[in-house]
Amino acid sequence: MAPVILATVILLWQAALVGYTFSLAGNAADEAVRAGTVAETETRNAACERAGAEDLPAAWSAKISCTGDGGDLVKAEVKLEVPVLFPGFNIPVTVPGRASAIRES
Repeated sequence: MAPVILATVILLWQAALVGYTFSLAGNAADEAVRAGTVAETETRNAACERAGAEDLPAAWSAKISCTGDGGDLVKAEVKLEVPVLFPGFNIPVTVPGRASAIRES
């Protein structure tokens, strides 16, 4: 019975890590797009990446990109790698987080 209980605990912990990664990706995208809406066009990507990565734990590796459509819409996309059993040991599965907002004048 012990192996079944242990396997169940491991699966539940992994599911919690995946869910937490989704939460982190969404929050990082929100923060990144918020910074991108107030930044000047020339510094938008740097401000966006810095704000998106600011609150992420060091164990999660992120790829953050911000784009503008030439108009007032700013989009941010964050891709985080999902850890296996403990943060820092990642598998090559990424979780996306996307956000968009209108640029402030």
